[in-house]
Amino acid sequence: MFASIRILRLALAALLVFPSVQASAQTPIPVRQAPPPPQPSEPVPESVPQPMPPENQAASQPAPEEQVLAQDEVPLPELDEKALQEAAPPAPPPMPMGTDVRNDRTGFVGMLRAQVLMDRAWVSPGEIDGRSGTNTVRAIGGFQRLAGLPVTGHLDERTWDALEQYGPALRRYVLSANDVKGPFRAIPGSMYGKAQLPALSYNNVLEALGEKFHIRPAALQELNPGVDMSRAGVEIIVPNVLDIPVLPQATRIVVSEAAKLLMLINHEGKVYAQFPVSTGSARDPLPIGQWELRSVARNPHYNYNPALFKGAAPGPRATLPPGPNSPVGVMWMGLSKPHYGIHGTPEPGNISKSHSNGCIRMTNWSVLQVSNAVSRGTPVTLIP
Repeated sequence: MFASIRILRLALAALLVFPSVQASAQTPIPVRQAPPPPQPSEPVPESVPQPMPPENQAASQPAPEEQVLAQDEVPLPELDEKALQEAAPPAPPPMPMGTDVRNDRTGFVGMLRAQVLMDRAWVSPGEIDGRSGTNTVRAIGGFQRLAGLPVTGHLDERTWDALEQYGPALRRYVLSANDVKGPFRAIPGSMYGKAQLPALSYNNVLEALGEKFHIRPAALQELNPGVDMSRAGVEIIVPNVLDIPVLPQATRIVVSEAAKLLMLINHEGKVYAQFPVSTGSARDPLPIGQWELRSVARNPHYNYNPALFKGAAPGPRATLPPGPNSPVGVMWMGLSKPHYGIHGTPEPGNISKSHSNGCIRMTNWSVLQVSNAVSRGTPVTLIP
């Protein structure tokens, strides 16, 4: 029985991935009651800190996500199931006012505009880069499905007309003193080098602006050729993502390993938002099954223990400071399965294109969005 349910869920999730499949936007995702999940085990007391080896002796690979410090986590607010059941289905984001800086529908600017508009419609393409790729194709198909359009995966005229209702896509923005002041610092490659920093900050102003506007730094520079973005008062063109409406509360999260998607489900069992994710690997698989959200940590510390990392060189534990370049980014949401969670990343361009160590990895901006739509007890269904 469970195998049949998993197959059905996989087939439904695949509809969001493969644009050639035709289906109604109103197709609900079946939900079954999950059994009570196991309680997290007590955190293991830390051993006496040992001196750190020189940076060049550190492990060359990143640590697994399971090393987030427990003391940074706090319980999420309790899930109010009655309020969710009585709530109206979430409406799409309202149509903004204003004129788009550009109206291209082709080329680099056209693709970039489409990605921004999908982001505004709660169908994230991941890092906006102005180029077609797997995440963008999945997002186009997902947007077409939710808009009730034929699912082609292509930006045809009807899709453009529907997308531009969420515009403008591009706006002018004047850099502030806060945008350019930093602190910015180079981030060492080793865990022990990172542990010696006061914070895992952005490398430079372009990386900071990229995260703020959900765009690849190189694409932001391409959108503003020759502009020096290190000075306050400079006007640039940016994706119009600062006023994306807050996501309504979800009754369930569904993560599809095959589709590399995290989907938010309303009380009618319908998808109303989707985001690309990285999941597990053959060595560290995604824990398929029924879980729920328990805790949250914003800007968490990260506790590196090489003894728990396969292939890491022996060495002492180390505590990494918070910051957007932390191995878990700016947010950790813990599952009822101990040591597993949904979290951010320092490498938004790699989402869905690389493996995690069993956890669910999102861009920093996407995990912040999702954290506003969940509560303690929100069911999380992980399917193959």
